[in-house]
Amino acid sequence: MTLHVTESDQDGWAVLRVTGEMDLVSSPVVRQQVHDAVADGRHDVVLDLSDVMFVDSSGVGVLIATRRLLRSCQGRMRLILPARGAEDGSHVNRVLAALGVRRLFDVYPDAESALDESAEPLSA
Repeated sequence: MTLHVTESDQDGWAVLRVTGEMDLVSSPVVRQQVHDAVADGRHDVVLDLSDVMFVDSSGVGVLIATRRLLRSCQGRMRLILPARGAEDGSHVNRVLAALGVRRLFDVYPDAESALDESAEPLSA
């Protein structure tokens, strides 16, 4: 499965909707989209990963690097990782939890709550 990234601006946030698989080959596309947003002066980024079906360590590395980049320019990063059924939620959420890095991210179940300044992130 290929990776697609679409971008929109909503309520002052750059919203990047990622679809497909984030692996060694495709993850640089996400990294470049984030760098382009920051270069354009947009330092508040929502990564909508609700349609990411697979992520490997290089994809996780891009998420961590994105967090570091946005923090360095006093920006903010929010992830959308919806629950999928009664299990532990999305594949990405399970991978982040298994690697012990889930707590590094502000995670929201949908775009509406990710863009709402008064909404609290989901607990790790």
